[in-house]
Amino acid sequence: MAQLRQQVDPGEVGLDGKALDRLDRHVARYVDEGRLPGFLLAVTRGGRVAHLTTHGRRDVAAGLPVESDTLWRIYSMTKPVTSVAALMLVEEGRLSLDDPVAAHLPAFADQRVYVRSSGADLETRPAAQPMLVRHLMTHTAGLTFAFYRCHPVDALYREAGLESAVLPGSDLAGTVEAYARLPLQFEPGTQWNYSVATNVLGRVIEVVSGRPLDEFLAERIFRPLGMPDAGFQVTGEQAGRLAELYGDTEDGGIEPIPGLPLSGRPRFLSGSGGMVATAYDIHRFTELLRRGGELDGTRLLEPATVDLMTRNQLPGGADLRTVGSRPAHDVPGNDGVGFGLGVSVVIDPERTEAPCGPGTYGWSGVATTTFWVDPSRDLTVQFLTQVRPRRSLKLYPDLKRLVHEAVRD
Repeated sequence: MAQLRQQVDPGEVGLDGKALDRLDRHVARYVDEGRLPGFLLAVTRGGRVAHLTTHGRRDVAAGLPVESDTLWRIYSMTKPVTSVAALMLVEEGRLSLDDPVAAHLPAFADQRVYVRSSGADLETRPAAQPMLVRHLMTHTAGLTFAFYRCHPVDALYREAGLESAVLPGSDLAGTVEAYARLPLQFEPGTQWNYSVATNVLGRVIEVVSGRPLDEFLAERIFRPLGMPDAGFQVTGEQAGRLAELYGDTEDGGIEPIPGLPLSGRPRFLSGSGGMVATAYDIHRFTELLRRGGELDGTRLLEPATVDLMTRNQLPGGADLRTVGSRPAHDVPGNDGVGFGLGVSVVIDPERTEAPCGPGTYGWSGVATTTFWVDPSRDLTVQFLTQVRPRRSLKLYPDLKRLVHEAVRD
């Protein structure tokens, strides 16, 4: 069984062991105070795991500990994986970043764009330019999420039954067609709005490859990279290693909540947020990116493609807070951070909420999972737990600050 293991003493790769101990103690307090069930934290430098900590429980009621082979719902950390899959098709000449989405999904022809008002008085106009594949990957397509509740188009998503981004009882194809029937919030390519776009990208991959998304990812990414537990469902053998999912309570504690239906192959294959994985799987994937698209002799992408993926692609080189179209994005964590093709990218370290090297890229999941790669320090970090908070835990800035303090050279 593949398990992530510490490979080197922190000092051998320029990390301060005492500072990493402070990091562990800081996060452990969240567990001791009942705000997290447990966690796994790994810090890798130069490709070697220099710090690996597990603490607390993967299932509080059952008393089961977090272990290095625990399975986690990684939700939106699925998006970079889907983006790599799409870029593989680009390299093969089967897809172009500048392809109109409608060339592969005809339902997106003749898109309309929101103009003003709401409800019965809502006014739209024809889109001046087509939605492109690159717009899906940069979240500049004009799509949205129903749960934002801050724009009339968000309300249309709710009215269409897309509160959880999936049309009830539908598959990926049917859900994506439901998205296509709704107006865009803005002209494609002009603003940034984190959205259902990666689900649409997943459907594009299915159409272009002729394979269901889960099969394509397994055949082209998971098996070649040696990611044995990554996927969209949990087998009977894996079930005992799956962490319980929790939500926060009004008094600051946590309680179990329903998670992704993982016991069988899901009808809806979400390239936006449907995956489960272990720390070992995530380590293999992040190492692929850190090494420029190759790992242990297996090359999935060329270095130039990974460089393109991990460079800011937002209009005018803006950051998320500047070009973000919704109040939900007007937060300090978006200062100095742009967006590439499926990952966030630090473009101005002087303005970021927590210390980061220039070009640091990564992404997070709604159950408080995150990874980032700092090329300037040859550093990769992943943090895994299973809490979907209604309020921000404000944990990520502390993680980044404390990791930053551990780097000696």
